[in-house]
Amino acid sequence: MAGLTLKNVTKRFGALQVIHGADLEIEDGEFVVFVGPSGCGKSTLLRMIAGLEDVSGGEIAIAGTVVNDVEPSERHIAMVFQSYALYPHMTVRKNLSFGLTMNGNPKADTERRVAHAADILQINELMDRRPGQLSGGQRQRVAIGRAIVREPQVFLFDEPLSNLDAELRVQMRVEISKLHKQLGTTMIYVTHDQTEAMTLADKIVVLRSGRIEQVGAPLDLYDDPANQFVAGFVGSPKMNFLKATIASAAADAVTVVLAADPGVTLTLPISGRPEVGGAVTLGIRPEHFVDAGAGEANLTVDVDAAEHLGHTSYVYAAVSDEPLIIERPESRHSDAGKSLTIGLPARRCFLFDADGQRLR
Repeated sequence: MAGLTLKNVTKRFGALQVIHGADLEIEDGEFVVFVGPSGCGKSTLLRMIAGLEDVSGGEIAIAGTVVNDVEPSERHIAMVFQSYALYPHMTVRKNLSFGLTMNGNPKADTERRVAHAADILQINELMDRRPGQLSGGQRQRVAIGRAIVREPQVFLFDEPLSNLDAELRVQMRVEISKLHKQLGTTMIYVTHDQTEAMTLADKIVVLRSGRIEQVGAPLDLYDDPANQFVAGFVGSPKMNFLKATIASAAADAVTVVLAADPGVTLTLPISGRPEVGGAVTLGIRPEHFVDAGAGEANLTVDVDAAEHLGHTSYVYAAVSDEPLIIERPESRHSDAGKSLTIGLPARRCFLFDADGQRLR
């Protein structure tokens, strides 16, 4: 096992810079998830750690050793790809053992490692089948097994569940989480799936346009986002944002008025004193709305649609032209075409300035 450090890591493709000075400390045995929108650089960063992409600047160290110029095969890492990358003409057993055999690993040790991986992943009954005879979930288990037999210091996962259906993704999330607890090895996992990030990670790294926006435990990012981008990206359904203006400001609080409904004002505690009349954005998560009268202000919205999921309902609504998603208890349905009045609790609201930086 090993920790991993990135110091001012950059990546350029010609004149295009795609990673801008990434600094990151990953502790030994941590499960770290890279998240961000498509094109943010998360897979590029993972491939640089693996040695599949050169580092344009900065340092990558594994277990305290800088590996910028170390070949991928010598970095003591193993990577699991989205596409499985199994040899179709080989049995599962051969797929698991092939890399070790080609590297001259002793036969007895190879057989031990293969048997150990098969036991961990419960694929003993699949060992004589070929990939074409396996389901998607079984193929992914074999791909993970091929990484396990290498006994790496660091596991890298590049969107490994994106080809699976919803039910299999849930099952494989549980399996990967159990695998991490069993092996205790450092794991770095790339995904665009919010649920995967929130349920698997010890630590989430949020990227945007090749820059690390925030690093922290899942619930820390959820409850205490550094800026509007992180607030809107972490969580599903995403945070609601409403345009507002600062109506008045004191030393420890501001009063904002909503642009979509000037009759709605809300006073929020804050440090500093933003400029009166300045544009801001009010943020609130779908589950944090309360009943009318239970918050510091009421907001009436027009309901466009509702999804009733049994244990809860998601109400898709709008106030003026600003969309909202409101989570409601199962017994409180709202029908399309009707209005709904909800409460805004000040303690659950966030406030961001015109540049997206968090004020509260």
